[in-house]
Amino acid sequence: MKNCKRFLLLLTSILFVTAINAQTADEIINKHIEAMGGKEKLAQLKSLHMDITMQIMGNDAPASITVKEGKGYKSESEAMGQKIVSCVTDSGGWMINPMMGAAGAQPIPAEQYKETEDQIYATGPFYNYNEKGIKVELEGQEKIGDVDAYKLKVTNKDGGETTYYVDPTTYYIVRVVKSGEMMGNPVTIAVNNSDFQKTDEGYIVPRTVETSFGEQFSMTAKVTKVDINPTVEDSIFTMPQ
Repeated sequence: MKNCKRFLLLLTSILFVTAINAQTADEIINKHIEAMGGKEKLAQLKSLHMDITMQIMGNDAPASITVKEGKGYKSESEAMGQKIVSCVTDSGGWMINPMMGAAGAQPIPAEQYKETEDQIYATGPFYNYNEKGIKVELEGQEKIGDVDAYKLKVTNKDGGETTYYVDPTTYYIVRVVKSGEMMGNPVTIAVNNSDFQKTDEGYIVPRTVETSFGEQFSMTAKVTKVDINPTVEDSIFTMPQ
């Protein structure tokens, strides 16, 4: 009987702690959504286009990102005279990267798609996350520079994992970390966001994004223009033959 009572007490404690963590995670998410413009504002975000200047090894290169909410994500850039395209949709992905030895469009591997499929959401990972089949876990706090950021582990519907770090003062996402691949080797991809600015429509966008691929490679993106809710045809996400 004593062992049974101890077990029930332990189980109750575990459930209580779990409930607190879940509530705390949702509180952070709600404050983040409010900081990004609010739930009603995000509900109106159907598409997004950004013009970008990429700074790679001391050189500037033009780039752009187009997102249609829940449908597709497409990035286009130029490097050393070569055009690079990466596209993710709600059903798969493809890329064109002549620097990897492939002149035409190639499907991305299933494992890579699993890690990148959340890019199709212009509203971000936390807006209506339950409806997207996303699981969020609070893993405490961790120092990101001078910020003691909340650490949220996000697992998408296919099991892809990403860690988001949220500033407890602004509730902006200041860092994103996930597993990736470069030149056939596994790497940790870390994305640092800064210079957050509000668009004329009231949405918050980081104007500077620094991305590192382990210790192998890094680049900085400067957002020069943001278009909210432009017309985006589904056909731009179709893989060329």
